[in-house]
Amino acid sequence: APAAADDPFALRLAEHPRLRELYLDAEAADGYHRDRNVFAPGVTIEDDMAVLATYSSGATMTYHLTAYAPWEGYRVMVNGSRGRLELEVTESEFVSPAAAGALKGAALHGTEAAAEGGQATLTLRPFWSPPRRIEVDGYTRHGHGGADARMTQVLFGGVPDPLDRAASARDGALALLTGLAANRSFDTGAPVRVADLLTLD
Repeated sequence: APAAADDPFALRLAEHPRLRELYLDAEAADGYHRDRNVFAPGVTIEDDMAVLATYSSGATMTYHLTAYAPWEGYRVMVNGSRGRLELEVTESEFVSPAAAGALKGAALHGTEAAAEGGQATLTLRPFWSPPRRIEVDGYTRHGHGGADARMTQVLFGGVPDPLDRAASARDGALALLTGLAANRSFDTGAPVRVADLLTLD
């Protein structure tokens, strides 16, 4: 679009062979048009969202997404009866204007490292003793921190996963239901029970 000519957020799919093949050339097959203005009228994807989930076990989860943040990554904190575990993964510590339109997207789905720096840190904070850093083995600066290579080795290469990290179809359904409940809550402004979204025989 002419309006995207000088837009640093524009993703230029046609200029990168891997992104062109993965997204642009497949639009007719799957109907997914990635190269659109996310700020255009009618776009309903949330720019910023917060979710509070309460489980039947009594556990709670808080989730916050900022889709336009000046860095890319995530923080996961787990609090329990013995202390707290904190994981911080920085996939890109800033958005490089030169890489934002093409290279960054390809790097996260490929083998080259992103232009921006990043790291992963894991900290254990037990009750009644000082916190300690735990080394994160296998983290790299390409392919979602090295996860893409490990996942495809398990899925297609027959390599066993000693940590049994593979998600089942049930895990996927539960994640989907959490997202559906969040969207319903956004629409209604009220809490949503996941069970109310299902009709089970």
